[in-house]
Amino acid sequence: MSDVEVKREEVLTRDEAARRLAALAEALAGGEKVEVALGASTLKVHVPDEVRCEIEIEIEDDEVELELEFKWTLGKPAKSAAATKRVSTQASRRGRGTRR
Repeated sequence: MSDVEVKREEVLTRDEAARRLAALAEALAGGEKVEVALGASTLKVHVPDEVRCEIEIEIEDDEVELELEFKWTLGKPAKSAAATKRVSTQASRRGRGTRR
């Protein structure tokens, strides 16, 4: 169960949706603090340099749902994809060197 959950649903034009996404993208690129508009109020959250991203598209009958989700931990930063790749590459090189 979530410690805090804020959810808002509203109907937007395609142009309004694009502007909302562009504002979020600009905030993410601009620094560690991101302000998320929630109607008349805003929520400010800290976003680390690396986040996990999930994109999901679901088509059911006559409805399409597109979800864009970013996740990160509040504590110790997760290993970067580059660091994970380096570790797996080094492990596979070691394995190749010992097999005959």
